[in-house]
Amino acid sequence: MSVELPFAPVDAVIRRRAGSLRVSSEATEALARRIQRHGAGLAREAADRATDDGRKTLRTDDFDAEPPDDDPELPVAPVDRIARLEIDDRYRVSMDARVVLAALLERYAERVAAAAAVLAHHAGRRTITLADVETYFELEPYYTSHHTG
Repeated sequence: MSVELPFAPVDAVIRRRAGSLRVSSEATEALARRIQRHGAGLAREAADRATDDGRKTLRTDDFDAEPPDDDPELPVAPVDRIARLEIDDRYRVSMDARVVLAALLERYAERVAAAAAVLAHHAGRRTITLADVETYFELEPYYTSHHTG
């Protein structure tokens, strides 16, 4: 699967959370792939909600979120393509839903980036690496199952 999301905005998001740390291009690429996978899954769930309501257009409420106050850093056009990766062509994605999905994905990326920065600090490195991003995703299932709420 090719990555629909340009790396530059993903890099900007991860650098916001990196503080004084550098960010490897491999870490940025891995995060972009994970964002894409997560976004496709969210869109699939939203399409199921729309189908349950007898609609073919995904709306903001299908993502269980409100439009953000500010424009997300992640561009909407690639997010639209990500949304369509795992849903069939009969669905449409409203512009507001695209913006909401972009905001959700940006928050997701910020959470991963913040954790990767902690991991890099803990390892005594000055660069967030692919290993930090991968370690986050190895730990995520444990963290989410044991730290809800």
